[in-house]
Amino acid sequence: MHAPYRGPRHALPGARALIVTTSHARPGPKGRPTGVFASELTAPYYAFLDAGMQVDLASIQGGPIPVDRESFRWFVIASSDRRFLADPKALGLAERSLRVDEVAFADYDVIFLAGGWGAAYDLGGSTALGRGIGEAWAAGRVVGGVCHGPLGLLHALDVDGTPLVRGRRLTAVTDRQVAQLGIRATPQHPETELRAAGARFESAHALLDVFARHVVVDGRLVTGQNQNCGEETAQRMIAVAGGAVR
Repeated sequence: MHAPYRGPRHALPGARALIVTTSHARPGPKGRPTGVFASELTAPYYAFLDAGMQVDLASIQGGPIPVDRESFRWFVIASSDRRFLADPKALGLAERSLRVDEVAFADYDVIFLAGGWGAAYDLGGSTALGRGIGEAWAAGRVVGGVCHGPLGLLHALDVDGTPLVRGRRLTAVTDRQVAQLGIRATPQHPETELRAAGARFESAHALLDVFARHVVVDGRLVTGQNQNCGEETAQRMIAVAGGAVR
């Protein structure tokens, strides 16, 4: 499910990245505990860290970040997940994540919104997250995310007060992938919500969309379609922020 990333890798020493995740751990699709999909946190984390950046983790409520245990199953787990599980510093950051309403978003060069089923419950409804993203955008920062993460853009405003996503090209998990996985219980579906907000939604398709991959760069907005796109999305964000190929 996670094909190796073979594109260019970038360096941006001294810059700062913020990864934002869900805080929703309660039963999600099909009654299972949920949270962030692991690789949508771990892949960008190490892309930013290996670029020489300082990386902070935040969540809607702060504190321990719930990770969907299904994303650690043997046929799904990514190499970045294994690295994360053996990394005491990273695990400590995930246990003590910052709360989004206490974060100065404009202090970061890159804001990355991680997905997973949990994000369908709280990222799209967070006005604090939307306000923070709007502040970062107004300060010229690079913003984006993958899968369900772009739901966190819904409350963000451009400098003229219009919705940030309106008229902009982006991608996220497709309605088709959600339907193919048999998920009907989550409160928000990214493709539906982002189209309704005026985004120019793009996607790729495969026999099963869970195996598709697509990344869209629209100026300082960089988004990836699903869990396959975490590292590529992060690398594209580093490049847009001024990173050099290493």
